[in-house]
Amino acid sequence: MGSPDDEPERYDNEGPRHPVSISRGYWLADTACTRALWRAVMGNNPSRFKNDPNNPVETVSWLDVQQFLEKLQVLLPGCQAELPSEAEWEYACRAGTATPFSFGANITPAQVNYAGHYPYAGGEPGEYRQRTVPVKSLPANPWGLYEMHGNVWEWCKDGQREYGEAAQTDPLGPIGQDQSPVIRGGSWFDFAWGARSADRFASRLDYANLDLGFRLCLRSIRPGQAAGSPAGSPGRASGASPARLTGATAIGMGLPTNGLRSQNRLPNRNADHDPALFRDTGPAAATRV
Repeated sequence: MGSPDDEPERYDNEGPRHPVSISRGYWLADTACTRALWRAVMGNNPSRFKNDPNNPVETVSWLDVQQFLEKLQVLLPGCQAELPSEAEWEYACRAGTATPFSFGANITPAQVNYAGHYPYAGGEPGEYRQRTVPVKSLPANPWGLYEMHGNVWEWCKDGQREYGEAAQTDPLGPIGQDQSPVIRGGSWFDFAWGARSADRFASRLDYANLDLGFRLCLRSIRPGQAAGSPAGSPGRASGASPARLTGATAIGMGLPTNGLRSQNRLPNRNADHDPALFRDTGPAAATRV
């Protein structure tokens, strides 16, 4: 987990690189949560981009997502609905790779929805879409998970932990209402480096913007076990991919099948983007720690 010292455009908080084992099995949605799934559960649509119900939901804070998960939990007896931990997120994003991206040493806008005029590590500039795209519009990673890089940033359930060199099993950052949860994956709005598998930063619980969404994680619950129990789901051998939560799985749950920074490193919002798209979130909205 993390990035090597010689990875281009890395940040110091991505190291030291260290081995991590995931001991408990989990299901991870093969796409970010869509507007359709959010509306089916919550009855509203907070997203700025409203043209397609298969677009990822955005403009949702970590606190908003907790309300979504509480309502979804009622519909899913036998499962624990939550966000993935930061370690689980990176494990799934990398999909067995050790390169900056699951696609290799670099990316193009044909693979990832990012600000294409800000390429990675000397790459060629490309298309800048200036908006989200419907989920499954771009190639999946080697484990069949779509848009783990780019499109929308994704919330994790835990705050940032400080990395060390020692091996870790199921590492977890701070949990609680006073935490700053981790955000991962990059977005349509950001430089290509932000979409790297190791890139990480944290934000306040109530931060919401039109480049920020989330991906659903499920764990099975044994009979008599309460949701949220750390005993959780059955174990999976380290190195195996997490099971994917797909449209077929959503049908079985009775859900709609289409349901499933540091400021100085971000593009200048006034110079590079339509100012009408953005609202003032305050100087402490998103900080890299």
